[in-house]
Amino acid sequence: MKEEIIKSIIESIFTHTNCTISKLEMSLEDGVLWCMIETPDSRFMIGREGETLRSLNHLVRKIAEKTSGEEELANIFIDINGYQKKRFDSLKNIAHMMAERAKYFKSNIEIDPMPANERRIIHMFLEKIPNIKTESEGYGPSRRVVIKYIGDINN
Repeated sequence: MKEEIIKSIIESIFTHTNCTISKLEMSLEDGVLWCMIETPDSRFMIGREGETLRSLNHLVRKIAEKTSGEEELANIFIDINGYQKKRFDSLKNIAHMMAERAKYFKSNIEIDPMPANERRIIHMFLEKIPNIKTESEGYGPSRRVVIKYIGDINN
């Protein structure tokens, strides 16, 4: 049900932007619904440093929430030609490396500022890691994730 709503929203947005969809696939991985889109118009739909793609994700999520009546559909990611998936994998690697650093040094580690959807990926990836807690700190474009070691400091 939710997948059909999202697919319809995406197709409608693409129709209104005069961009074409070569392929649209939906897959569920680790509680995340991936909407994989292949298009020859990727430069328009991704934008500079993924800015348009972030906006597209936000827009689709908000329309789907309103249409389905659900309050928050946070675990939906729209991907254009694999751009988002590569970034997601890169963020998971950064999160893993920084969490290991926090454990090794038994201290807090700050990650460079990033948009809300990227911070959410870091939080999701590290939520089940023992002795690690994540928080977002700062305001606006300087908001960042802080990975905190909460284990025993004497070990």
